Amino acid sequence: MGNFDSTATYILENDAVQLRPIKMEDLEQLSIYSIYEPHLWDYSLTPANGVENLKKYLELALKGRTEKTAYPFVVFDKRHHKYVGSTRFYDIQEQHNTAQLGYTWYGSEFQGTGLNKNCKYLLLEFAFETMGWERVEFRADAKNLRSIAAMKSIGCTVEGILRSNCKSASGRRDSIVLSILKDEWYASVKNTLAETIKL
Repeated sequence: MGNFDSTATYILENDAVQLRPIKMEDLEQLSIYSIYEPHLWDYSLTPANGVENLKKYLELALKGRTEKTAYPFVVFDKRHHKYVGSTRFYDIQEQHNTAQLGYTWYGSEFQGTGLNKNCKYLLLEFAFETMGWERVEFRADAKNLRSIAAMKSIGCTVEGILRSNCKSASGRRDSIVLSILKDEWYASVKNTLAETIKL
């Protein structure tokens, strides 16, 4: 089992995608999405629509890394040679061997292309096999059916709904909670996900 080090440079990659630690300099590459695809953050608790919001989004992500509670990545699609989005581990709790995986978004052109499953495979492999974490949790707005379907498709188990548990742009939201456990990763999720991305 590895010891999580927020100062380390973790680079996760396969033939389709590379995830590397996000930097403020990535603002330039990602701003096209904040300007032209503001709908990407319709369900986000931390919207990045517009360049100023994207800057705040990146600052918050990097603050989490400094505080050792988060590790944000920028996503590079090798097939299209473009930076296409971001994702991160957050609420990392080493004492409990758990983390949450979220703040995930990709440009519309790259949704439904298999990119997300490649990313999730690399992230879950890192979480369970490199870090040895016991549980990875996912949360989403209970109304975000696309995101929920994507999480179920990678093998997440629905645990329940947290009612009115946090503020949202429209007031308050119900959050759905899903998870994958380390035993489930080794027993079935890993092989099933690998088959879908043809590793």
